[in-house]
Formats: sequence, structure tokens, C-alpha cells
Amino acid sequence: MAATDPTKVQKALKGAHYPTDKRDLEQLAKKNGADDQIVKSIHNAKRDSFDSPAQVQEEIFGS
Repeated sequence: MAATDPTKVQKALKGAHYPTDKRDLEQLAKKNGADDQIVKSIHNAKRDSFDSPAQVQEEIFGS
């Protein structure tokens, strides 16, 4: 489920407030101009909610 790179994911999720759910993160990523690959990676996440940016990174890029 690799997106592009961690820096682009961080920029896509700028302004996120945790804990949050993946729908909110998808919307925020779109608002922040993320590419479709990042939005799709968030959408396809197995988790429904995230407690931190680190959890998002783990889900997208693995541990």
C-alpha cells in the first residue's frame, strides 16, 4: 500500500487533529492537495481511526 513518500504524506495531513478517523484524514488530504495515491492509501487503510501521525505512517508504509 505504498504511497509516495513520508514527507508528502505529512504535508497532506497538515492540520490533522488526533485522534481522528480515516474519512476525516481523506478529506483533509484532498483539501491539502494530496495526490490520488496518498488519498487512496488512506482510504484503503485497515484501521478506521488513528491516534497519531505515526500510526498513519505505519499503516501506509509499514513498520
